[in-house]
Amino acid sequence: MELGGKFKMSKTHYDCSGYATKADMRCSDGRTIRKNAFEECDGKRVPLVWNHEHNNPDAVLGHAILENRPDGVYAYLSFNDTDAGQNCKTLVQHGDIDRLSIWANKLKQVGGDVIHGVIREVSLVLAGANPGAIIDSVMAHGESSDEEAFIRSGEFIVIDDMTHSDKEKEEKEKGDIKVEENNKKQPTSSNEKTIKEIFDDMTEEQKAVVYALIGNALEEAGVKPDEKKKEVKHADSDEGDDAADEDETVADVYETLTDKQKKVVQFLIGQALADAGVSDEADEEEDQEVEHSYEEGENNMKHNIFDSETNVQDQETLSHSDMEEIVKDARRLGSMKEAFLAHGITDIGFMFPDAKVVDGTPGFIKRDDTWVQEVMKTVHKTPFARVKSIFADLTEDDARAKGYIKGNQKAEEVFKMLKRETTPTTIYKKQKLDRDDALDITELDVIAWLKQEMRFMLDEEMARAILVGDGRNSSSNDKINEQNIRPIWTDDDVYTVKYAINITKGTTSDEKAKAFVRGCKKSRKDYKGSGNPVMFMPEDLLTDCLLLEDNNGRVIYDTMEKLATALRVSKIIPVPVMENLSRVKGADTHYLGGLYVNLNDYNVGADKGGEVTMFDDFDIDFNAMKYLMETRASGAMIKPYAAVAIEFVGKTAEMTEAA
Repeated sequence: MELGGKFKMSKTHYDCSGYATKADMRCSDGRTIRKNAFEECDGKRVPLVWNHEHNNPDAVLGHAILENRPDGVYAYLSFNDTDAGQNCKTLVQHGDIDRLSIWANKLKQVGGDVIHGVIREVSLVLAGANPGAIIDSVMAHGESSDEEAFIRSGEFIVIDDMTHSDKEKEEKEKGDIKVEENNKKQPTSSNEKTIKEIFDDMTEEQKAVVYALIGNALEEAGVKPDEKKKEVKHADSDEGDDAADEDETVADVYETLTDKQKKVVQFLIGQALADAGVSDEADEEEDQEVEHSYEEGENNMKHNIFDSETNVQDQETLSHSDMEEIVKDARRLGSMKEAFLAHGITDIGFMFPDAKVVDGTPGFIKRDDTWVQEVMKTVHKTPFARVKSIFADLTEDDARAKGYIKGNQKAEEVFKMLKRETTPTTIYKKQKLDRDDALDITELDVIAWLKQEMRFMLDEEMARAILVGDGRNSSSNDKINEQNIRPIWTDDDVYTVKYAINITKGTTSDEKAKAFVRGCKKSRKDYKGSGNPVMFMPEDLLTDCLLLEDNNGRVIYDTMEKLATALRVSKIIPVPVMENLSRVKGADTHYLGGLYVNLNDYNVGADKGGEVTMFDDFDIDFNAMKYLMETRASGAMIKPYAAVAIEFVGKTAEMTEAA
């Protein structure tokens, strides 16, 4: 014995051993026992107790000598000569009890990590304990003012050969398998009997149970077994004794296995999971989700398939004969669901689950909205809706400065004043939802989803009106007044330059694309807007431009950046709503090829209170929830010649025939 209550461990005078706790194991409450947390307990002798009974001296079974290791605290157990001690020793040797637990106090934590503690006792616990570490925190008093805990490592006890009688040694030499502390090493025996030999000794019924257990373990791990599981009859609580004798349950057959065979089954299941790619980390993570009910009295927990006690639950079961009757009734009733209900299966949701939305909320089938964001983000905004623009035209010859000849009369300078005023209009989006539908739809926030749709469509309509107009007939009650939101494409020639490219019905796509690139370059001299403009164009024409090849068959513009440089714009934005847009002027039809503009030269104004506003109301008469999203704004170019529209122009009569 050493000073300080520590003992030198004799490897020849203990009855059994095992890990009292494992290091770096995450517990279900989120805490992790770190390496060397119980380092000061190395060599310490503590009581060996039954199930943490601290108020009963008869529950003291012996003592344990602790050994601190890199992967946890290992305990060497020695039973006393009391009836309880010898009884538990027999239970351990027989394999009826194979788990350890500790009680520790003076726990110190850093965040979720337990970095220090003192082990006060080691307990034998039932096999049904959680295979992962569980800390059941309790209040402590006096010296135990720091937090204390019961910690179950879930490790197996290793029975030492040197401490058993000669008779016990002979029994072990007959083939008992020693299960190591991690329970994952391949079982061996002193007489070199292999796993295959042990498995071959099983009956066909026992082998069928093994296959079923392996398949069940793979399914719970999310792995689809390669082979179909053999049929195994499960318990039907209503069947008589005769049926029970004829159709044994999985638990009944499993209990017929010897301890050696049970350990082989455990090894085979672990090997199957490892071969299927289920990692130890995944196993530990799954174990950590299990909520142990030993201390807290919880009703539900994941269970060990080898623990017959925890498998007994008041749950409905189906035998194969029941299924045959249900199938027969389904043919008669015309519904499997009705057949199950007729046989008393009330939790039908597990067999016939409702369909679920994959992404949580319904998606939208919509056009690409990149251009909408670009328009709404880059237009110039003012906090007033009535906008007036005044310009003096100094390009006419009469506005030029003149020379003076002596004796002649000086003439006044003459130039035109250009003035226009733009007033606001209202753009709105209205929706109605029956209140019953709003209450019945529980899988998503239907109101928030509806508002999202309204805002998107309002922004798209506003952006469309700014670039090319809403496209509705002028007689439509829903048309956005083009005197209030002035489209850039059809705006006055003072603000939007129209560059025409003549085409015929025989003009090819390549010819149009080449002419478009050429037209953009040549029209650039007419652009008087701010900075470098952005090109808005339809996707089809953009694709035709990118497919242009030189005389050697090489693509001229292999990226949009190169094409943008050739068009003399900062970037190109495809606009889906610009496809096949046209306007008729005189005898000609003008097809929009694209327009480039710096939207900072386009002003969108809204008075206070005229910004985007959401209203909702309830219609009592029709039990409907109504929603209105609207804005009152004006929009117009505020700088002359700040936009250029490239148009393909053809004779209307000819183009109509071609169509």
